[in-house]
Amino acid sequence: MKSSCMNLAVLAAVDAGKTTLSESLLYMTGTIRKAGRVDHQDSFLDTHELERRRGITIFSKMARLKIGDIDITLLDTPGHVDFTAETERTLAVADMALLLISAADGVTGHTLELWNLLDRYHLPTLIFVNKMDQPEADLGKTEEDLQAHLDEHCLSFRGWQDQDPALLEQIAMCSEEVLDRFLESGSLSEKEVRTLIMQRRLFPVYDGSALKMEGVRELMDGIVCFAAEKEYPDEFGACCYKISRDEKGNRLTWLKVTGGSLRVRESIAGNLSPSSSDDAEADQEQAEDEMLLETSETDAPMPVGKEEKVTQIRLYSGGKFIPADTVSAGQIAAVCGLNESFCGQTYGICRETLQSVTQPVLSYDLVWPKEIDRLQMYGRMRELSEEIPEIRPQLDDRGDAIHICVMGEVQTEILQSIVQSRYNIPVSFGEGRIVYKETIRSSAEGVGHFEPLRHYAEVHLMLEPGEKGSGIRYESACSTDTLARHWQRLILHMLRSHRQVGVLTGSELTDVKVTLVSGRAHLKHTMGGDFRQAGRRALRQGLMKCESVLLEPYYDFVLEIPAAQIGRAILDIGNFAGHADAPETDGTFARITGYAPVSEMRNYHADVRAYTAGRGALTLKMRGYGPCHNPEEIISRIAYEPERDLRNPTWSVFCAHGAGYEVPWDQVDKAAHVPLMP
Repeated sequence: MKSSCMNLAVLAAVDAGKTTLSESLLYMTGTIRKAGRVDHQDSFLDTHELERRRGITIFSKMARLKIGDIDITLLDTPGHVDFTAETERTLAVADMALLLISAADGVTGHTLELWNLLDRYHLPTLIFVNKMDQPEADLGKTEEDLQAHLDEHCLSFRGWQDQDPALLEQIAMCSEEVLDRFLESGSLSEKEVRTLIMQRRLFPVYDGSALKMEGVRELMDGIVCFAAEKEYPDEFGACCYKISRDEKGNRLTWLKVTGGSLRVRESIAGNLSPSSSDDAEADQEQAEDEMLLETSETDAPMPVGKEEKVTQIRLYSGGKFIPADTVSAGQIAAVCGLNESFCGQTYGICRETLQSVTQPVLSYDLVWPKEIDRLQMYGRMRELSEEIPEIRPQLDDRGDAIHICVMGEVQTEILQSIVQSRYNIPVSFGEGRIVYKETIRSSAEGVGHFEPLRHYAEVHLMLEPGEKGSGIRYESACSTDTLARHWQRLILHMLRSHRQVGVLTGSELTDVKVTLVSGRAHLKHTMGGDFRQAGRRALRQGLMKCESVLLEPYYDFVLEIPAAQIGRAILDIGNFAGHADAPETDGTFARITGYAPVSEMRNYHADVRAYTAGRGALTLKMRGYGPCHNPEEIISRIAYEPERDLRNPTWSVFCAHGAGYEVPWDQVDKAAHVPLMP
């Protein structure tokens, strides 16, 4: 099945003119009669009251327009760094991207972060250099900046219409095969250029002024010229990338149909996928166990969840929508009637769930009126997390706090406004703290046994250090002669469904390879939930035997300061346990690059402004997690006791004389019914 529609994501760092360009595209295609402006609070896509008031895009939006013969769904994404997670979710359903660069600012730290996301999702990308009407704008300089920091094949397409030989030669040099054909014929076809763009070997650069609508027509011609028709399977598939609620409180599930079609009043069931929370209700876990157990054949498809009926399909454009009877492959729509859906949920033949790399590194205590029950407040925040998954509300096991993860101070202000307007509850946030993670440095075989009266399960897991940034990978190397295939699938699914935490601080576990190597079931007494208990205990017992490592987030930084302040800056970075490259000096100014812990650098902007008298600039970009620079201090401060964590038990349960009894983790190996690996 071929689709002539295209989903085009528009991205930019804040204040680059992204919303203004979107308004120009909508106006020039006849979609709207008047182009709105952010400063006039009348833009077509910034429909939320908070967005109009603050002058920034907070939530991704879509608009439907037509350029030539192509039906385009324009996906407008937030530009502020605090809402990068929302941008990433949108990229997962895009077919092509349009990246804006401000001619005045060039490539910023956030631009680099967006570029990395585009590379991760392998999205073909067109670039528009905006604000070329400003006096300091220099396309040649900006193109050099793009080639130096993004890709050497970011090429200005000013000469494309005239088939400029110099440009054609530059394009041809993006591929040896294309270059050979170009040297023979002296020309390039649109198809050859389109293929290079689709393969992310070429990134056309257009330029102009979105506000004055200069260069926008050439950009539109490029979109039409280089958009590729996509092929989709005939069988139904879809993925959910967003949950929202309309002004009446109706729950909307935003789907991209990845195969076949979806009709109103059709019933669909989501594929069982890992839960994003470790607080799932017991009855939901039991229901998943039963559904998994219904499928015992080796080659059976992965079971699905509860069927729900699609009661309405909405095709949105800005704040308005038109109802539709059917939505076809390649299209994006908001669907009513799906109350069990979540961001990353898949349907039908679609199996690839969204695994976001943009994660908050700060956690705050929520402060709310004490006349409101803690569990009631937690329920409200859980409901809100359906729409903003990265906030991940969690109850504090050792106190009355509710922890909320956020990307930055702007997001805390937005959350305050949303909770106030939706629930009429004034909230604030305590002091932010770093979100740590844990991994392992050594390997061990973990054993979990669960045998209270009339129950039985034993699980053996091999835990090994994984690649950096790989998360937790689950595999099976267990023979079906030892443990039936349906039990193996059940164990792995249950492990994936649970948020695993380490044993140093109780922080999220990452970069670990977990392999199911052995286990045992009882013909009469084993039920699905028994393997849930045994599997969790096996992983925890293995972690207790491994050498664990505490991880903390790091920033890549670019520090631009007067050359006279180099000594002060290098001293600061050393005190931050950071790493600095050799300074680059240009006259009276110096540029220092490197990396340092977020915990030490997060408030450094103010210091830089102070000791440079306002002349210095600090740019930060998330680098990822690395070994903590002060693990003993952090472990001591958090004072986590893994053997007292009732949610994540390290001990096992055995049975003797008709009664169950607990066996500490360090004695489980001797009591195990299945021998450990040699």
